[in-house]
Amino acid sequence: MKKIAVFALVAFTLAACSSEEKQARKAQQEILHSEPNLAAAQRDAIIDCTPENCDAAWALTKRYIEQHSETHVIRADAVAIDTDVPDDSGKASFSATRAPKAGGGATLSLFAQCRGMYGQNSEKGSDYDECAEKILKTQSGYLPFLRSHASAQ
Repeated sequence: MKKIAVFALVAFTLAACSSEEKQARKAQQEILHSEPNLAAAQRDAIIDCTPENCDAAWALTKRYIEQHSETHVIRADAVAIDTDVPDDSGKASFSATRAPKAGGGATLSLFAQCRGMYGQNSEKGSDYDECAEKILKTQSGYLPFLRSHASAQ
């Protein structure tokens, strides 16, 4: 009988630790997957290009979107790149714009959205954390991708 009680106590203690770890992980995700971090990632996914390197940067932007999107590119022209809207919740879609600047060059911007990310009244939806992770990873990797490939050319 004592063995059963000791075993139950150990199991209960381990379950409590596991639960505390899960709560700590969830709190960490909520901090990482927050609206301010998503806004910062959006700001970081904008770059100016010169007339000399804009076409190459735009082509790399299309390639980056193709590599990171779960849907196909449905539009790619001189001013916009768009992927198809995902059928399933939790999947991200991407778009980019190329806005001309006075004097030449352009500003390239990468945007992301995810089905199921938001619920009613812009509250976090059921897929918020999964979507935020995909968006943060993709937007944060955009400029380093462009820079690494531009330097290789």
